Amino acid sequence: MKRKYSIGLDYGTNSVRTLIVDTANGREVGTAVWQYEHGTAGVILSRDPNLARQHPADYVKGAEISIRRALRAAGNAVAGFAPEQVIGLGVDTTGSTPIPVGSDGRPLAFQKKFAGNPAAMAWLWKDHTGVAEAAEITGLAEKIRPRYLAKCGSTYSSEWYFSKILHCLRTSPEVFAAAHTWVECADWVPAMLTGTEAPERLTAGICAAGHKAMYNNGWGGYPDAEFLAQLDPALGALRSRLPRQVHAIDRAVGGLTEEWAGRTGLPAGIPVAVGAFDAHLGGVGAGIAPGTLVKIIGTSTCDMMVVPCGQPLADIPGLCGIVEGSILPGFYGLEAGQSAVGDIFNWFVQYVRPGGRKAGSHEALSAATAKLAPGESGLLALDWNNGNRTILVDQRLTGLLLGQTLYTTAAEIYRALIEATAFGALTIINRFEEYGVKVAQIVNCGGIAEKNPLVMQIYADVTGRPMKISRSAQTCALGAAIAGAVVGGAYPDYHAAQGRMTGLKPRVFQPNPKAHATYRDLYLLYRRLHDAFGTKEWAGNLYDVMKALLDIRNRVRT
Repeated sequence: MKRKYSIGLDYGTNSVRTLIVDTANGREVGTAVWQYEHGTAGVILSRDPNLARQHPADYVKGAEISIRRALRAAGNAVAGFAPEQVIGLGVDTTGSTPIPVGSDGRPLAFQKKFAGNPAAMAWLWKDHTGVAEAAEITGLAEKIRPRYLAKCGSTYSSEWYFSKILHCLRTSPEVFAAAHTWVECADWVPAMLTGTEAPERLTAGICAAGHKAMYNNGWGGYPDAEFLAQLDPALGALRSRLPRQVHAIDRAVGGLTEEWAGRTGLPAGIPVAVGAFDAHLGGVGAGIAPGTLVKIIGTSTCDMMVVPCGQPLADIPGLCGIVEGSILPGFYGLEAGQSAVGDIFNWFVQYVRPGGRKAGSHEALSAATAKLAPGESGLLALDWNNGNRTILVDQRLTGLLLGQTLYTTAAEIYRALIEATAFGALTIINRFEEYGVKVAQIVNCGGIAEKNPLVMQIYADVTGRPMKISRSAQTCALGAAIAGAVVGGAYPDYHAAQGRMTGLKPRVFQPNPKAHATYRDLYLLYRRLHDAFGTKEWAGNLYDVMKALLDIRNRVRT
């Protein structure tokens, strides 16, 4: 019998990736990456540091080019490979990345009158222009719909769907008026490939709707029109134009159209799975199961867990949602994360540029940082350079570096920044366990987990837990390919597919007990800064923090 293959189409912040996978064993036989053409590294920016948009044209062109190149790569790597052996396709994207579309389901940015208008483009996940609107949504829900907040961590975020739409209504009313509705990128791309963009034919996913748009079957889907109308009557009117029902990733939205078959070289009619966010399908590709925390570490992080639907589960403050079926069908999906991790390291290297291009590279700083012991620098940082996603859910928080002297080196600062992200990761782990969701193992994936062993060792030392690495270097795309394999009929369910198509690398980063002991002391100081600057409730005195850092530094150096 001929082998069967599936495709994962993975839309990131800067590029789109196509991955072709052998459904029998998860072997990756072909891949291609295409960098977005518009903006700066694919992101449309402005003088407002909170603005981040993308042009949907890049999503279209990226799919065509990357799929064709990946098929060519698979043909070169596997004797006898043919596109006709591809049985299904899955899609993951960033999110919340909503797109204003017309009555035909096409993005407004494709219309001549809106071609250069950033408000008519895709509002990228890290667009934080809706901070005031997020606070307004949170405040109203606290007063009249507290159940809405209970399932999304007690606070609605500026990174999410309705904050961005309401901000568009307030600042670009002409775009809002022209939009028939708003569609998440994770829903629009599968619709594009299957010719189901028209709102009456669109199949939306529970992943985006549940985690970013307060969708819940317990209250009839999206927030009710009365609630939305109190924010603005036009937003209330939009409610009737949102999907009535959403679905998990074990369903196909349709078959690949003849047009897209011609554009890509794939067979027409192959099923395309319901779309989901990159982190959620990254969890699938990393073999997520109850007790497994999957950390997708890149420019930011997403921390994913699942809990069986029949198991009691508390509402957990500070999470980015507790949603039935958002990661795996039959399980609650729990999402947390950090708004910046790799972006913090890149900020230091690319903006501060310590020591020039060579001495200030990631490689040079990592090598110098590895020679330092925990606590040796006397530094402590907060990892909020792009706000806080979990557990504070506050995008108006900023970064902090404490303890520098006239002798502080670039390597010491670089290490403090890594440690800060590790302390943030530990805070998330603790929050899960405080509410009864036990973390039995941690599986990491993403570029940093793959390429930077120093970061993984520091994470192990800070958390006191082994750090495992997903076998695939393209875990999000692999998760999307698993979705393609399931809807394509290669497996009856995700449990069976994950058992054959996922795995772990043999190397495990074990915590160093001596380093962990030092980090326990530093974490106590981190939590004091975290609570002092991040919460209204904190009351205390930070007088001794600098001196405690010096005491730890002196002890370690001695």
